[in-house]
Amino acid sequence: MEEFIAYLKELKPDVDFEHETELVKSGYLNSFDIIQIVAMVKKEYDVKIPVADILPVNFRSAETMWSIVEKLLDD
Repeated sequence: MEEFIAYLKELKPDVDFEHETELVKSGYLNSFDIIQIVAMVKKEYDVKIPVADILPVNFRSAETMWSIVEKLLDD
């Protein structure tokens, strides 16, 4: 997860991804940021986040995003 958080910090250096739990609701992430994260996951982890999972609730925190990546890696 450290590598994942490092990418998120490159995307948004001013956000505390280790502690923030409402990234979308607080306005730290917008739809373009989410698309960038989805593309990074595909490139770096070779997994595709299904369209049905691209919901604001799944991008609330680095932990919720990482749990989706882990689930996809396990499948």
